[in-house]
Amino acid sequence: MKAQTSLRRVIGRKVLLLFVVGDILGAGIYALAGKVAGQVGGALWVPFLVAFVLAALTATAYAELVGKYPQAAGAALYANKAFGVPFVTFIVAFAVMMSGVTSAGAAARAFGGQYLAEFVSLPVLAGALIFLALVTLVNFAGISESIKVNVVLTLIEAFGLLVIIAIGVYALVSGDGDPGRALEFHPVNGAFLGVLGGTALAFYALLGFEDSVNLAEEAKDPQRDFPRALFGGLAVAAAVYLAVAFTATMLVDTETLRTSSGPLLEVVKVAGLSFPPKLFALIALLAVGNTALINMLMASRLVYGMGRERIVPAVFASVHPTRATPWVAILFTVAVAVALVSTGDVGGLAETTVLLLLCVFALVNVSVLVLRRDPVEHAHYRAPNWAPALGAAVCVLLALPITGRDGSVYLRAGVLLAVGVLLWFVNRLLAGRGRNREDSAVEAEIGR
Repeated sequence: MKAQTSLRRVIGRKVLLLFVVGDILGAGIYALAGKVAGQVGGALWVPFLVAFVLAALTATAYAELVGKYPQAAGAALYANKAFGVPFVTFIVAFAVMMSGVTSAGAAARAFGGQYLAEFVSLPVLAGALIFLALVTLVNFAGISESIKVNVVLTLIEAFGLLVIIAIGVYALVSGDGDPGRALEFHPVNGAFLGVLGGTALAFYALLGFEDSVNLAEEAKDPQRDFPRALFGGLAVAAAVYLAVAFTATMLVDTETLRTSSGPLLEVVKVAGLSFPPKLFALIALLAVGNTALINMLMASRLVYGMGRERIVPAVFASVHPTRATPWVAILFTVAVAVALVSTGDVGGLAETTVLLLLCVFALVNVSVLVLRRDPVEHAHYRAPNWAPALGAAVCVLLALPITGRDGSVYLRAGVLLAVGVLLWFVNRLLAGRGRNREDSAVEAEIGR
């Protein structure tokens, strides 16, 4: 019997759409609404709207590339096909992996904040570290992720956001709140720079769509279904986020949102429409926790895969003899996560995630234009030329210090990438020594 070498194409358009929505919804809006308000003022919804419009430009590049090359691997695959430089491919893959760890770190800090405080009083760092320990245990034990589990978690996360929207509708009907606050801009550096900085941070809330490209190899009809699911998922998530952001700023003053690690819980507590705060906190913890768990699973498997392919030292491909999980890769990623949550806050770690992925997005936008010289026989979505070109420019702009991003974010991202560069050269050194030993053994055998 011939061995199966490709994944089964079993995912239809509706499930793919739900996966995209579920990937976007999660820790971002639950944890960062207040941080964005701190950047822009009461007009909290504006950075989210701008971020979605700008993300749609990059989405056109992904939609074309997925249809053209319907395989798992995402940005690293596209960079490899476009440039054919192994080191560039590795850095892209490593940046995506580290963005998962920084995202998990941000989610862990959010987990240890006011949502957890509804149940137990702990320092934020202690709560974050305990949560990372639990995630590590689950990761080590082994977990079978499935589309059905993702559907359930998506529905729970979405339910929490629908509760906020229902609170907003009730407030408008009953005359509660201050809708006028949604038009107020009072950032320190002016409205334009405030919106720019808020947009750069709001990007964290919608970066999840990048993960969905890894389902391309399992979609029934990726050329037709993926573009529709991607753009439809962005539109659905945009509508939900804008409604949530408007409700939050209408019912809670900006300063309270800015200083809260559980901004949507503040909305529930002041709402005229009663909803148990503890129940909402539980929903938020699930949403935030799910984001961290998925990110750590993804990151550890990426490190394992790179170790197995001898891109990084082979020790990272070690598998536990009884649990059959990549325990060295898991320990490496959780060690990085612990260092991150011990030295950064939610906003700083989220901005590091955004910075890493903005660089990846810029390269993907360039890749789609470079790969126009590599036509394929099958029909697929084709992005307008201006969309990925503008998308690349926007990603570069949002990655610049003009957004008000703190220097520590650039330092953190630089250190993380430097770790990757170090692993790359250590692996090349070890591989070179291995080849030298093999050559010596062959020469000795010939001599005998």
